[in-house]
Amino acid sequence: MYRSKILGVGHNVPERVVTNDELSGMMNTNHEWIVERTGIEERRWYTPGKETVTSMSKKASIMAMERAGVSAEEIDFIVFATITSDYFLPGNGVLLQRELPFREIGALDIRNACSGFIYALSVADQFIKTGMYKKVLVVGAEIQSSALDKSDEGRSSSVIFADGAGAVVLGATESENSGILSTHLHSQGKYAEELYCIAPSSSGKIRVSQEMIDRGDFFLKMNGNAVFKHAVVRFMEVINEALEHNQIDKSEIDLLIPHQANLRISQYVQAKLELPAEKVFNNIMNKGNTTAATIPIAMSEAWEQGKIKEGDLLCLAAFGSGFAWASALLRW
Repeated sequence: MYRSKILGVGHNVPERVVTNDELSGMMNTNHEWIVERTGIEERRWYTPGKETVTSMSKKASIMAMERAGVSAEEIDFIVFATITSDYFLPGNGVLLQRELPFREIGALDIRNACSGFIYALSVADQFIKTGMYKKVLVVGAEIQSSALDKSDEGRSSSVIFADGAGAVVLGATESENSGILSTHLHSQGKYAEELYCIAPSSSGKIRVSQEMIDRGDFFLKMNGNAVFKHAVVRFMEVINEALEHNQIDKSEIDLLIPHQANLRISQYVQAKLELPAEKVFNNIMNKGNTTAATIPIAMSEAWEQGKIKEGDLLCLAAFGSGFAWASALLRW
C-alpha cells in the first residue's frame, strides 16, 4: 500500500501589516494587552480588491508545486480547507482549479475551521493510500478580517484573527521511512456556539437580512476562556494519541507545529511535552491566527528557515471551532 509524503510546501499572505498600535486606534486596546493575552505583535489583513482567498491560494499552490517539482497538470485532486470561501457557493476548490492549468480534476472543500487543514490532509492521505490518486494539492486559506467586529465589544477576537494561505503537494511513495504515519480526527458539537459565526444562514427565512446585520450575526463570536480551557486539554490528548498509536516517545519529535491559535496555548503544550523551544514552531507573533491556513503557512516558513530536514519527525496538531481537533504525525 502507498504512503502519502509531503513533496512541497508554499504560502502567501497579504501585503498589509496590521500592528497592535494600529488596532488601538480602532478599539480600546493596546500593544501590551494584546501581547500578554495572545503573543501577537502584528498580523496580515487583506486589502479589498487586491487579495482574495483564491489569489492567495493560487500563489501558495504555485510555490508548493515549484518546490515539489510538480506541474499543475500532474495534480490529480484538490482538497481545499476554508470557512471563508470567496463565494457562498461554489466552494473555493473549484475557484482555484480554474486559476491554473489543472486537468478537469475533482475539488473538495473542507469546512472545519481551525482544524481544517489537518482534516484536509487526512482526506488526501486516504485517497493516496488507496491508490485512487498519486498527487493531491492540499490548501488552507482564509480571509477572516472581513468577519471581525472591530469595536470594543469584539476586540477579544478581532486582535487574534488574520488572513493568508498555505498549500502542500502530497504525493504517493512506497518508502517505509517517510510520509504520513497517521492522522486523528475528533469533534464535540455541543460547544459549537463557543466559537462561531451565524450568518449568512440558510435556516432562516432569508440568508441575509437587515435584522442579521443589526444583531451583528456576520461577526465572528468567541468565548475565549472556554476555547482556551478546552484547547489545552484536547491538544495534549490528540498529540498523545498520535504518539501512542505509532509507539513513539514525545522526545523523538523533531518539530511540533501547532495551530497558531494563541501563543499561550502553544507554550502550555510545549511545557507539558517537555520540548525545548527549538522543537516547537510558532509564527503567530507576526502572522496572527489564520484559521485553516496556520499550519501550512508555518510549515512553509519552517522549511524555508531550515527547521525541517529530510527524515525529521513532525507532529501537527489543531483545535478550534466545532469544537473540532486533530493531529497528524509524519516523517519528512
